[in-house]
Amino acid sequence: MLTRPNFTIRVSMGSSLIAILLSLSVNINVVLASDSAEAVSYHRDVLPIFRSKCFGCHQPAKALGDYRMTDLDGLLAGGESEVAAIVPGKPDESFLVERITPVDGVAEMPEPPEPPLSSSEIETIRRWISEGANDDLPRKSTAFSPKQPPTYAASPTVPALDISPDGSRIAIAGYHEVLILEAETGDVIHRLIGRSPRIAAVAFSSDGSRLAVSGGTSGEVGEVQVWDIKSGELDLSRNYTYDTLRGIAWSPDGTKLAFGAADNVVRAIDSSDGSQVLFQGAHEDWILDTVFTPDGAHLVSVARDMTCKLTEVDTERFVDNITSITPGALSGGLSSLDRHPTRNEIVVGGSDGVAKVYRVFRETTRRIGDDANLIRNLPKLEGRITAVDVDNQGRWIAAASTLDGESEIQVWDYDFDGSLDDATKKILGKRVSDRSADEKSTLEKRRNQETKTLIKIGLPDVSVFDLRLDPNGGLWVAGNDGLLRKYSIEGELEKSIKPFADYMVSKLALAEPGNSPPEEREGRAQKAGEGRNDRFNPVEFAKQQILA
Repeated sequence: MLTRPNFTIRVSMGSSLIAILLSLSVNINVVLASDSAEAVSYHRDVLPIFRSKCFGCHQPAKALGDYRMTDLDGLLAGGESEVAAIVPGKPDESFLVERITPVDGVAEMPEPPEPPLSSSEIETIRRWISEGANDDLPRKSTAFSPKQPPTYAASPTVPALDISPDGSRIAIAGYHEVLILEAETGDVIHRLIGRSPRIAAVAFSSDGSRLAVSGGTSGEVGEVQVWDIKSGELDLSRNYTYDTLRGIAWSPDGTKLAFGAADNVVRAIDSSDGSQVLFQGAHEDWILDTVFTPDGAHLVSVARDMTCKLTEVDTERFVDNITSITPGALSGGLSSLDRHPTRNEIVVGGSDGVAKVYRVFRETTRRIGDDANLIRNLPKLEGRITAVDVDNQGRWIAAASTLDGESEIQVWDYDFDGSLDDATKKILGKRVSDRSADEKSTLEKRRNQETKTLIKIGLPDVSVFDLRLDPNGGLWVAGNDGLLRKYSIEGELEKSIKPFADYMVSKLALAEPGNSPPEEREGRAQKAGEGRNDRFNPVEFAKQQILA
């Protein structure tokens, strides 16, 4: 006697398929997917919603309503209302659900003008609560705050720096924080501790009163922060996209911030409330740097797609490629960008090691194969250019490059401009193939004229990530060794500061009271640094500092 095989088949839809299966001479257990839905995961399903929509206002650095959502204890407890935000198993008794549920299309959280959560997002949160609000995070992470700041086992990489317009303050990026230093003494004025572990760019506003920060958590979320320099308070935190944000820039009037992202989109936002005012998707790879024109009417962006693009701010319209798009004209991605303080001229740097000066706007008709906006090729550096800068008086241009852990820095006189005479315009008006040998030679000589080099420095054991020209004279340099160096405009090393020295584990441990010998206390400090998983590991962090 034959027995019929027993199968369990999981289907999510299709009644005709079920009917066919039931007609077969087999025992079949049909399980509808909707009847055995997978439990909601806090880590997979809920946390991304909170991170994208809520953490900007409810984090240790800025806990509006005294409500902290970045750790589960704070998330469940609630804030200043003293009402439990989440009651496991009871979504209708959870104050958070009441706050996020819209009435007549308006919800209390997120606060208007931010749109409310979608119905599917609200349902996901409700299901998670009804299932017990379970914590399935793979690991606990420390939520750093001014009361619980980061500590370091060694000097951390400094991936970004900026100098205030008057040269009195320096901002440098660390892990989850930005330090504001007194430029003259190197003393720390503020530790601006935020949510993002990785800080990609920092920028002072034109009046020096605010600092913008772009960063995020790699592969998870990008964040823009705006800090008040005088008080050290966080004014704005907003999330955009799903990766670290780069290349932040202020508009000249301070009303807008632009930044690049790994989704190939350049954005600009209102600097007061974070609302998006510009979205431009013309790039085909990561946008790594941005800058506004001196009048703020246009935005320039560079990307790994080997292009430098011009966008009109008011209309969000892509206008032109400033650099040539002819295959072979550029030999790699563009990573760095700055502009002249008053003229429509920019400096770009990238993979080929040659910093180039361009006009922003074309003065001749585009011709196939031309690079008509190019003003000057500056002397070549070894390796990829990691940073370029123009001082705020338009006197100097600086660039740094790195190759195999060794860096080169050069500073040049900005003693030329992009004006065109009639003869050069006539040459640029022709197709490249129609230009004579003499005409091509004339253009090459013009673009490769000798530029006076003021500084040329080699740093054999340092990867330089950022540099800035001091408005009062000199050059500041930061990189992977944790030191902040200042050179005179003649290239002499004037200062070498270790800005994170006071926040290193061993020094903090040695400052603890006790009568044990120094070597024993040092041993305890080392053990503490190795044993706590919330200590910052500079080696792992350095691995993130991979330049595009």
